[in-house]
Amino acid sequence: MLKSERLAVLPIDSYDLDSELSIVDSHEYGGEYDTFTFGSWSSHVLANGTGADSDTAFRPHEGSLALTELGKQLPGIMSMVAKHFPLDRLQWVRIFSLRDGIIAPHVDFLEWAKPGTRVQIPLRTSEESLHSENENVYHIRRGEVWKIHSTDPHSARSTSKAARLSVCLDFSDAEEPIEIRGDIPATEPVRIIERPEVGAAELEELLDTGKDFTPETMRSAFRRFAELHFERRAHATAAFDWYVAAARRSGDEDLVAKAQAFRTYCIEKRGDGEAFVW
Repeated sequence: MLKSERLAVLPIDSYDLDSELSIVDSHEYGGEYDTFTFGSWSSHVLANGTGADSDTAFRPHEGSLALTELGKQLPGIMSMVAKHFPLDRLQWVRIFSLRDGIIAPHVDFLEWAKPGTRVQIPLRTSEESLHSENENVYHIRRGEVWKIHSTDPHSARSTSKAARLSVCLDFSDAEEPIEIRGDIPATEPVRIIERPEVGAAELEELLDTGKDFTPETMRSAFRRFAELHFERRAHATAAFDWYVAAARRSGDEDLVAKAQAFRTYCIEKRGDGEAFVW
């Protein structure tokens, strides 16, 4: 059962955001989350606790929200946020860009004792852009407001050549509901993607790629394992099970340990500011 939930639908067509989305398309990304991402994924901060463009690594903070220079260039997007969402608990406003890429299955907020509430609203998307949570894969339509259940393993993938752009809002306090104003009725049901079972032959072929693992190729090799979860019926964490099993076929215990450590870092335990070294 899907734990993430659609909270509302915004009247997204009433906002003319094309010129602002083009600004995001050309905005540079510093690579803070490259450990988790494969292909083209980037995070662009519109508002945080300091207003500094260099302040890009998410963390809870006290105090009010401050616009970054990018946020000041995107008044339409920021006015949309202010019109529909309460600002008193809002800590971060970011836009996630995903183009022909995938995020490794992961659990958010492992670094902090108190998780917050994370909401996403796609501003540009297509049928090729998908989210996942545990064993489920689903599509978030443009303008849908989703509360992401980010303390369970989850992921996202887009095979589109055009970047999916999604506003991510982080609020303090996971228990308090988000009061959304000015939404419109949903006209379509939540879209869950059905996938066939993993075939024995295709799984064997995937695991056998581990024979060719090297310290230099291990990172890029993981993408194929993560993508199979979006194409076949399997839990998000199966990607790590397959990855570790494949690493064992290399006969190199160091590679097995590296695969196991990546699993731990993504979905089990990591410290504040901890970087994973391949």
